[in-house]
Amino acid sequence: MNLPLYKVLKNGSTVELDYIKPQEYEDVRTLLNFVINEGKTYPQKQPLSQPEFAAYWLSQDAFVVRLSGDDGTQKPQKILGSFYIKPNFPGWCSHICNAGFIVQPGLRGQGIGRFMGESMLSLASQLGYEAVMFNLVFETNIPSITLWQSLGFDIIGSIPDAAKLADGKVVKALMMYRGVGV
Repeated sequence: MNLPLYKVLKNGSTVELDYIKPQEYEDVRTLLNFVINEGKTYPQKQPLSQPEFAAYWLSQDAFVVRLSGDDGTQKPQKILGSFYIKPNFPGWCSHICNAGFIVQPGLRGQGIGRFMGESMLSLASQLGYEAVMFNLVFETNIPSITLWQSLGFDIIGSIPDAAKLADGKVVKALMMYRGVGV
């Protein structure tokens, strides 16, 4: 895999997508915990400890999108988003992967999610996966549903009353699937 990948966002910023580095783990865990605390898109109810985060997010392949442009100062680069790719099932079904995505709240709608989604499809294929399946896309997560459908994902089922969101709303979850071709 030829990483990093580069992209210019809608706001004109150049970003790079690369494997997560150990010094970025805590920034990504903080972002994930923020998203969990929003109570709108992830099934977890409580923030993840460092070991829980490592088991969940870092168990296979994890990536970040960060601001690009090394100015030679070695200062940490801001994490704009992150995703993981891992087998959705064990053994005979491990050719189907799962992926999870998070984007900084103030930067949503700038193309980071699409960049990660498009990159994930290519990376999943390069990693030997033949398909991607999302198990729990809450029906209220319209930006994600719209993005995944625009990238060729089909809704293959739904789970009624799957999530009790932080605001008390009970919503169904969609299962989405797409082959990636090897």
